[in-house]
Amino acid sequence: MLMRPLFRLVPDNTTIKFMRGRYIGLATSAVLSLLSLGLFFYPGLHLGIDFRGGVVMEVRTPGPADFGKIRTALATAQVAQAGLQRFGGPDQVIIRMDPQGDETSTQATVARVRQALDESQPGSRIVRTDAVGAAVSSELFRNGMLALGISLLMILVYIWFRFEWQFAVGAVVTLILDVTKAVGFLVVTRIEFDLVMVAAILTVIGYSTNDKVVVYDRMRENLRKFKTMPLRQLIDLSINETLNRTLGTSMTVFLASLPLALFGGASLSGFAWMMLFGIVVGTSSSIFIAAPILLLLGENRLRRDAQAVPVPAGRKA
Repeated sequence: MLMRPLFRLVPDNTTIKFMRGRYIGLATSAVLSLLSLGLFFYPGLHLGIDFRGGVVMEVRTPGPADFGKIRTALATAQVAQAGLQRFGGPDQVIIRMDPQGDETSTQATVARVRQALDESQPGSRIVRTDAVGAAVSSELFRNGMLALGISLLMILVYIWFRFEWQFAVGAVVTLILDVTKAVGFLVVTRIEFDLVMVAAILTVIGYSTNDKVVVYDRMRENLRKFKTMPLRQLIDLSINETLNRTLGTSMTVFLASLPLALFGGASLSGFAWMMLFGIVVGTSSSIFIAAPILLLLGENRLRRDAQAVPVPAGRKA
């Protein structure tokens, strides 16, 4: 005997008419994506050291950091354009500098910073120093964008072979819209865009694809099962049937990522916040973007294919 779950996020036999709001969903998504593209060009992403190049030093002072003294000491040591940022607690400081040229110039600049810290905040300790040249950062940025493009292409190929082309186009268009919204989220929150964020976006793409495949599988099953049901009604039925699984999976991943965002520190919080945003966007886009696109593309084609019942050998059609 199958045990019924004690708690369900959505009651059984739910009949929400999702496709009634398909035009509102598509229009809202398009507007948000266009705004995100505008933010990408101005003010633009807050590039991390991986993509911008430069020197980043994490410093821990013996007491609360005095930013005024540190800035004065850096100016006296002729360390130009050094940006200071609090990192974690009041005794943790991040010092950012532009690319310093070759390795010798970088080491000389780091030595001057160390001397300035000893004079302004005696007892300060440099926890880590990261340096990336301009050429390397440009290559990393190019490779990161290439990884995003290839991932979208592979998803297109995978869904195209597994489903009909209408499913593949709907999924990839939706994922592109999801990625543009993620870019807008990074611009608004000023979270550093670095290799970690590329990994976060790729993770969100993978999660969102999995969610869409689950919904698509049910749609394909229902296309074979209900051969005369209108496609709009069939899509609503499929979404309602998978709604508990979709929301349950999303809430599980969301609750697992939330503590990392709140208490994971600067090294993990950016990744976690991107995951939280991606879970919300990816889950909602499966319902309000991917499904309406499939309805627009396949209203005639998919329903005609579903009605084509194969004729057994030896019989006349």
